[in-house]
Amino acid sequence: MSPDFVTPGSVRSAAEVNEEIRALWQRTGGTLSAEERAEYELLVVEWAAAVRGSVVRAA
Repeated sequence: MSPDFVTPGSVRSAAEVNEEIRALWQRTGGTLSAEERAEYELLVVEWAAAVRGSVVRAA
């Protein structure tokens, strides 16, 4: 995965990141290679940050 695939401080919504996670799992048929696993882990971190950000803004 390229270093600029996930930009630190990304402003994508949790829904956008979640859709990308779903697409990754669908594209791979549910089995991740080491590279795909690294991509998944970065997406999960980005998703968690987006969820935390939306909870704070909504409060």
